[in-house]
Amino acid sequence: MVCIIDYGIGNIGSIQNMIKKIGYESIVSSDPDVIKKADKLLLPGVGSYDYAMKKLKKTELYDLLNNEVLVKKKPILGICLGMQLMTNGSDEGIEKGFAWVDAYVEKFEISSLKIPHMGWNLIKIEKENQLSKNLYDENRFYFVHSFKVKCSDSDDVLFITNYGDNFVSGFSKNNIYGVQFHPEKSHKFGKKILENFCKMES
Repeated sequence: MVCIIDYGIGNIGSIQNMIKKIGYESIVSSDPDVIKKADKLLLPGVGSYDYAMKKLKKTELYDLLNNEVLVKKKPILGICLGMQLMTNGSDEGIEKGFAWVDAYVEKFEISSLKIPHMGWNLIKIEKENQLSKNLYDENRFYFVHSFKVKCSDSDDVLFITNYGDNFVSGFSKNNIYGVQFHPEKSHKFGKKILENFCKMES
């Protein structure tokens, strides 16, 4: 069972609907007991970095997620802002992130292109693992973001996308996965990513 973490931020309904379409069950919850019983966790998110981190830190979810991810090694997928929250911090604010992956979130500085980066774009697969396996020859995903992740360790980079310059559109480290794009809005490409995640062994 996949538990979609409900902390008041994120396109939760669309994610749950997409998971249902590919034949898997999920539950949306902020209940610690439900989260502890789940096989996998999904951290959604849209909006402000600081606002999201403050909401998590004001509840027991922050410490609970650290334990589930770092101690119990439960597979977790961060989507969009959810991915960014897994890093050390962001140019968008002053709050510290989970720091599960040694990375930092930077603002797009591209005067010749429209920001936010919004719409369909391609990804380049940098390594094969449980999330990236058996994808299509050409993979297009839907993006909406003004900030990008920069990984300190190139071994953590899973996907690369070009928008003016290359940026990290997906990372992975052990049981931790993050994607900058929205798989729930990305048709067959997003379905494959979510299917790969749902199939993972804990």
